[in-house]
Parts: sequence; C-alpha cells; structure tokens
Amino acid sequence: MNENKIPYKIYLEENEMPKQWYNVRADMKNKPAPLLNPGTKKPLAPEELKPIFCDELIAQELNNDDAYIDIPTEIQDFYKMYRPSPLVRAYCLEKKLQTPAKIYYKFEGNNTSGSHKLNSAIAQAYYAKKQGLKGVTTETGAGQWGTALSMACSYFDMDCQVYMVKVSYEQKPFRREVMRTYGASVTPSPSNTTEVGKEILRQHPGTTGSLGCAISEAVEAATKQEGYRYVLGSVLNQVLLHQSIIGLETKAALDKYGIKPDMIIGCAGGGSNLGGLISPFMGEKLRGEADYQIIAVEPASCPSLTRGVFAYDFCDTGMVCPLAKMYTLGSGFIPSANHAGGLRYHGMSPIVSQLYHDGLMEARSVEQTAVFEAAETFARVEGILPAPESSHAIRVAIDEALKCKETGEEKTIVFGLTGTGYFDMVAYEKYNNGEMTDYIPTDADLKAAVATLPTV
Repeated sequence: MNENKIPYKIYLEENEMPKQWYNVRADMKNKPAPLLNPGTKKPLAPEELKPIFCDELIAQELNNDDAYIDIPTEIQDFYKMYRPSPLVRAYCLEKKLQTPAKIYYKFEGNNTSGSHKLNSAIAQAYYAKKQGLKGVTTETGAGQWGTALSMACSYFDMDCQVYMVKVSYEQKPFRREVMRTYGASVTPSPSNTTEVGKEILRQHPGTTGSLGCAISEAVEAATKQEGYRYVLGSVLNQVLLHQSIIGLETKAALDKYGIKPDMIIGCAGGGSNLGGLISPFMGEKLRGEADYQIIAVEPASCPSLTRGVFAYDFCDTGMVCPLAKMYTLGSGFIPSANHAGGLRYHGMSPIVSQLYHDGLMEARSVEQTAVFEAAETFARVEGILPAPESSHAIRVAIDEALKCKETGEEKTIVFGLTGTGYFDMVAYEKYNNGEMTDYIPTDADLKAAVATLPTV
C-alpha cells in the first residue's frame, strides 16, 4: 500500500454507497435475549409491541436471521443529502502526538443535526409515515437525537414531540431551538405533562432527569394519543441496524485503499453509534474471517458496561417499557448533574451487551475532565470541535496512539467521530474555566441502583 496515494479524506462514490443495512444478529452465535413483557415476564409477541412501535420497525427489532435488509429508495435518497460521510486520516493529530500509529476517524457530523442520529431518524420517520401515522414521540439527552428526529419529521410533514432531559434542556437552549425550528415541541423531562413524570417528580423533587425518565414520558404520550407511536434513538436492535450504514461505509472506504484496522473505538451510551460502527467488522470476527480489537468507551459517571450487571431491566425509569437483558446500572440510576459529557443512559444495547459478555469486545470508562482535554487537543489540530460524546472515543484513541509511541508499533486505529460540539459550549466553558469536576459513583451508589432490578 502506497501511503502517498491515501487522501486526507476518503469518500465513496454514489454507486459505492451501501444499498442494504447489515444485521449483525444473523452472525451472532448467542443472540440477544428477547424483550420480555414486564407483567408476564414472557417474550413479547409482535402484537404486544404494536401500541408502542411502528409495524415495520417491530419486524426489524425482532429479526435475528436476515443478515441484510434493503434500504428503501426514499431513505437512500435522503441519505444522499449528507452521505457518504468522510473517513478522515488524522495526519495532524498523529504529528501532534508524534506517534507511529495511523489514526482514522469516521466523521458523522456533516449534517444539521450534527451527529450520526439522522441515519436512524429518517428511517423511523419514513416507516411511521408509510404506516399513515400522525406523528411520533421520543426522548433526547444531549439533543442530537431530538434534533435529528425533528428534521426527519419535518421532511415527511409529521408531528414530533420531544421529551428532553431537563439538565440538557437548561444547558443547551440552542439545541432546543433547532428542534423547534424544525417544528418539534420540546418538553423538559421529568415534567408535569404526564402521569409518570408527575410520579418521578414526587419521588425525586428537583431531579435533573435522565434518559430513562424521558423515555417513560415519551412512551406514555405516544400510547395516549391516537395515530402516534414512540421512537427511540439508541439501544434497540432496529436502531443499530440503521446505524450499520456507518460501519459499512467505513469498511468500504478502508477496503478501497487496502487498509486493515487493528483497533476500532467508539463511544458508548446506549450503543447506537458504537454498534453501527463496529457491525461489519464484528461480522467478520464472528465468522472467523478477520480479527480486530474493538473498544467501547463510556463515561466513568455512567459506567454500565464496566461496572453494571448483565441482567433483565426496565428500559425506562417509570418501568412502563419492556424488559431488556443488558448491562445496566438499574433503571432508577440518575447520573450526577455535573456530568456534561452525554452518554447518560443507565443501560447498554442488548446487542452490544451480548457481544461484550461473550468477550468479543472490551470496554473502558473515562473521566470527563480527561475527555474534554482530549476534545481540545483534537479540535486544535484537526479543525473540528467534537461532541463530548465523541470525545470519549478520542480520549482512548489518543491513549492508544501514545502507547504505540512508547512501543514503536505502527497500529492502525479507527474511531467514530459521532458529531460536533457546537451546541455543547456550556460544558466547554466549564472545562476552560476550571469548573468541571469528575464524579464517579461509589459501589454503594451502584448497589442501591441495581437493588431494584426486576426478578426474572
């Protein structure tokens, strides 16, 4: 391979774009455990999910067998507005670190939502419109998913109701206003607009909220309005399926220049970006065709993989959603209000959880001051202000590149740059002012949170 022939940015041609999503479950020997009815504790039948999810998305959620699923033409056409996204060689970062490692990042921030979330938002909005629905409800944490869904719903002329984690609602007013610009209504969660929100506020007055809280409210709102369904931006199998477009493009771009990565790194909150990025590489690993070191990076303040338990748990704080088997901190776990780095969900995707449990990937947790240090290092040399979530992956990519500097190994590192941080300036301000602190939950905190896990 002639290094001089590798461009700074690798783009696919339009005819090289993936026409199908990849479903990694088809190649998994141990499939993710089924969703359970919280009342009967038995696997959910498709008809039980119909009041919550769109019909076609239910089929995708439960499909463990088909390796490839066609991307509808309408979704392909929408993707062309901002895809393919570039795979970038981080030459300047390599020079800054003086490392022999070769570093690449897949940049998903080149759309108005500023993140990878649009890949699934447009798919879910499309299937809702196709079903003849009036609108959808959802939750959002940092705001990327809510922004992406509001864009997708605007495209299909559908109503979009967003419940935004209260701390993010207050810290990120501009992200909120982008959603409203695209026609969405945005409610800080927990709120007094739903019964579950009122109950959470009664039990936890003054709470800054969590994704689990917001999910509970969005699900209640969907089930109480005719012609509405709930859609989720992470965790679910269907979302990881849609996000496989990231990994498929990444692998196609690498293959185009004969590049084989040694290490693939992604940030991990609910698992959508990570699962999408690693899917085709994990597929090769599962089939015995290749091997890669795959690293999930999560915040030390919300460490579901590294300190959680692998068990059935509610997907939401209000305990109205199905039970999923995943690495979890307990559905009642609420991250510290000083946590500014996103990735605030109490559990991890069942797919990612099963792969991690089977030893096919590893996980690391990082503290937020170290995350923002890495973010600023990256921004100063690569010219992109990264999202705090993405910066978890940057932190470990830098750490691994510095290890290569010590050992002289010329490893090829690929990480996911999930989006931009231009709406996260309150967090950057706190870091720059020296006001940001690290919070790591104690063993007692986590023990109390998992004590409420349902008995299955």
